[in-house]
Amino acid sequence: MVGYDPRADGRNISKFQVAVAGSVSGFVTRALVSPLDVIKIRFQLQIERLSRSEPNAKYHGILQAGRQILREEGLSAFWKGHIPAQLLSIGYGAVQFLSFELLTELVHRASVCDARDFSVHFVCGGLSACAATLAVHPVDVLRTRFAAQGEPRVYNTLRDAVVTMYRTEGPLVFYKGLNPTLIAIFPYAGFQFSFYSSLKHAYEWAMPAEGKTNGNLKNLLCGSGAGVISKTLTYPLDLFKKRLQVGGFEQARATFGQVRSYKGLLDCAKQVLQEEGSQGLFKGLSPSLLKAALSTGLVFFWYELFCNFFHNMKKTHS
Repeated sequence: MVGYDPRADGRNISKFQVAVAGSVSGFVTRALVSPLDVIKIRFQLQIERLSRSEPNAKYHGILQAGRQILREEGLSAFWKGHIPAQLLSIGYGAVQFLSFELLTELVHRASVCDARDFSVHFVCGGLSACAATLAVHPVDVLRTRFAAQGEPRVYNTLRDAVVTMYRTEGPLVFYKGLNPTLIAIFPYAGFQFSFYSSLKHAYEWAMPAEGKTNGNLKNLLCGSGAGVISKTLTYPLDLFKKRLQVGGFEQARATFGQVRSYKGLLDCAKQVLQEEGSQGLFKGLSPSLLKAALSTGLVFFWYELFCNFFHNMKKTHS
């Protein structure tokens, strides 16, 4: 069970174990979906239309982009920025799941409403994601810069990136894109947690008794569904975030096509709509949905798996 459930007192693992389960689930999932994340970021940052008919477009499809990145930059390009990405996943997973557990337990203790309600999971999920975002946003900016750069590289190592960015752009560079990130992450994570819980209830209602034996499959499918729904509803804000995070990084983007500078979230939205149309708001949606289905499904799958492992280990030693 994700979050506090008063009916499941027998599953009461420690808060430290909740954080570990969140970290490990993030770590494993990040390693598996990194190639899709790199392609998604490249799509989001491309000004030109993602179409074969666009002569100046570097990328126009998932398979074509994958082949071109492999040919030009090698296999390792699909894991560009993987170290900061893993730091991001480990820290984010720990803070998010621990915060969600604490917040849902607080709601239950305060007797405000049922801690398992859709609305409670939405608000607690959004708040826990905001707390995790504030903790790891500088690493997210680093990850985006590494994934966005072409060849020759502007940053060769993580330390080189931190020093160069701090020296040339100041300390606030590590919080570029924070506003759209917080605005986007609250509903995105809120929908993830609430739809995950709702889809699990729907699965249990729809499936016959003999089909309910595999709980891991249920967690994977419901997590994937929650990820797709959440990402679709909040996608434009994710695109704005990525565009803002690479501001001041235009020289490394020159080989990918046109580059733009934005003064803020509203200016970014205005320019995207004016130059790229409403379709521009959903650039990179295909790899993003594929990634969301895999990553959200796997995160919940691994989280529940490790929570059950800790619970069984506790029962064995008790």
